[in-house]
Amino acid sequence: MNGYVFNLMLMLAWAAITGFFSLSNLAVGFVLGYLIIAFTLSNDERFAHYVRKIPRLVRFVGFFLKELVASNLRVAYDVVTPTHLMRPAVIRMPMEARTSGEITVLANFISLTPGTLSLDIDEKNHVLYVHVMYLDSEETTREQLREMERRVLEVLR
Repeated sequence: MNGYVFNLMLMLAWAAITGFFSLSNLAVGFVLGYLIIAFTLSNDERFAHYVRKIPRLVRFVGFFLKELVASNLRVAYDVVTPTHLMRPAVIRMPMEARTSGEITVLANFISLTPGTLSLDIDEKNHVLYVHVMYLDSEETTREQLREMERRVLEVLR
């Protein structure tokens, strides 16, 4: 049994014991189940990977929300002011992602961020072409995209 399934079972047990199957009570049960697994079963090989993965997922969600808000504010500022600060460009970004699932998730998260759009994937050479609205410097933009890729892969692997 993997950690996620065991955590779901603990969550349902919590809801059954308390007698409330509301979303908030299920969330509390999930968190309590994770804490039980983290403190009691983290040395077990079957659960160690799961215990490490959840904090990575939480950090990624925080990182992505921060990037999402910052890019939304930048695009909104450019829309409502009379000056146009856009410097559109297409960036060639070599990828560490290898599987089609990793590449798809990365390309989608890049496209979800306002001001960036995944254009094309060269799977043979592991390169992603990204259109950016605001090119400060090519290397800075590429580093920001690599940071997003690093965090995506940290969650997926």
